[in-house]
Amino acid sequence: MARIGFVVHTQREGATALAAETIDWLRSQGHTATLIGGVSRRTDDDMGAPLLVEEPAGGSLPELDLAVSLGGDGTMLRTVDLVSQQGVPVLGVNLGRLGYLTAVEPDELRDALKRFLAGDFQVEARMTLGVSVGDEGAGQPSVLHRNALNDLVLQRAAGGHTVSAEVAVNGTPFLTFAADSIILATATGSTAYNLSARGPIVSPRARVQILTPVAPHMLFDRSLVLDEDDEVSLKLCGDRPADLVVDGWKAATLRPGQTLYSRRGTRDALLVRFGERDFHDILKRKFNLSGPNLNS
Repeated sequence: MARIGFVVHTQREGATALAAETIDWLRSQGHTATLIGGVSRRTDDDMGAPLLVEEPAGGSLPELDLAVSLGGDGTMLRTVDLVSQQGVPVLGVNLGRLGYLTAVEPDELRDALKRFLAGDFQVEARMTLGVSVGDEGAGQPSVLHRNALNDLVLQRAAGGHTVSAEVAVNGTPFLTFAADSIILATATGSTAYNLSARGPIVSPRARVQILTPVAPHMLFDRSLVLDEDDEVSLKLCGDRPADLVVDGWKAATLRPGQTLYSRRGTRDALLVRFGERDFHDILKRKFNLSGPNLNS
């Protein structure tokens, strides 16, 4: 008997019905199937739409063998955030637009679950970032601890101007950045906000941290690709606060003098796959890129 949890994006057409039908089918086969997580009522961005979920007793997740995400990449990020620290693999069903992180289409879900239950699947480990925030002069980061699969962004607060932050790598000062935002992304997140900011596209198998300034107000405007084991810190300068956004969700507002720390997460995100995924082919399909012109 398998224990399978579902996270559903209620504003994606057909998602709620697909979840209900699939849960009924799994239960009829003797498996445990339920909605997981907590209700979100945010509506201010694409990844903040309400999710159809049941709050487990005691506010903690039940033991799971698999989590199924019904939505787009934003719902996948939410699902990974819910279950990755428990080592639960995630199966993504694409009801969004791009669907970089998802594995199957809605009409393929039941067959995918049959294959999972039969052990006919692979698990792809993706590097995450461990994010923490500490006060100036504190010996250890202590204010906030979060994990990110895609990215963390230090951005100007509402009504603010630029973000100014002293960047250090492994405790060694590098440069003070002044920009509209500063992105720290994983290879997985290289095709998200980092891509929009003209940062490098990196194979998701790479285990790196990518630092990209957005609209920098300085001569140095390049991205940095750093090792997974590097500790990257950004100390907020000046007299303006800045918002910290983790995987598309606002996590905190940093005060001047506070420091954001990023390092490789203690747990990888585990994504269920069926067969090999050609990253370059996915890029070409998602961006409608043509192949090489053999006649030229």
